[in-house]
Amino acid sequence: MTLPLSLGPVRPVPLSAINPVAQLGAIAVVLPVLLVSGDLLTPLVVLAAEVCLLPAAGLTTPRTVLARTWPLLLGAAGVAWVNVLFGDAGWASGVALAVRVLALALPGVLLVASTDPVRLADALTLHWRVPTRFAFGTLAALRLVPLLAAEWQTIRLARRARGVEPGRNPVAQGRLFAGTAFALLVAAVRRGTRLAAAMDARGFDSGIARTNARGSVLRRRDAAYLAGAVAVCAAALALSVATGTWEPVFS
Repeated sequence: MTLPLSLGPVRPVPLSAINPVAQLGAIAVVLPVLLVSGDLLTPLVVLAAEVCLLPAAGLTTPRTVLARTWPLLLGAAGVAWVNVLFGDAGWASGVALAVRVLALALPGVLLVASTDPVRLADALTLHWRVPTRFAFGTLAALRLVPLLAAEWQTIRLARRARGVEPGRNPVAQGRLFAGTAFALLVAAVRRGTRLAAAMDARGFDSGIARTNARGSVLRRRDAAYLAGAVAVCAAALALSVATGTWEPVFS
């Protein structure tokens, strides 16, 4: 098992220059526009702008893009297929819904691909006043995800070395998957308990206000990035209205 999204330290890319809270603000701007737009053109314009940011996030080759987005692509395809099977609007509605799903989720991929989790925690605590216990507890949990992925692979290899193989039997495959998942859950609970005790021992639950050694600064480029998100959404809505294709979800 390999994770499509790396949650460890991120190598600097052009999009890393944007403050994480500015990227989150841009997501907050895009989200309501996509949620209320039921047409195809609006999310398509937003998605095109997001795709243009892929190279700035370090996703410069089809292989790297696919490695990060394959669960998203599968999910969008599944949403479209289910809508076609059980909906009344047909393929047009299914494609529009799939594009909306992609446009909603791709900013998160850009954020994770370009932002170090430590910078994100610093920005949230300094600019949005998120409680440090919550922010750094979440950071610690995110840092454990790659370890869990590696542990999943270790459990699978250990069972294979003992001769535990399901073969082509789907029932045996499901049973082996459930057993591996349970073993991983037990390991995750134990690791999380030790981590919580270690964090409490370092004063994360002391109630004393914590200082920040690294800091987080909002610059003009962050405002420009946020303004760009507003401009893209406004252009998408204006184009949809001008062409007569805009259709609100709640109509």
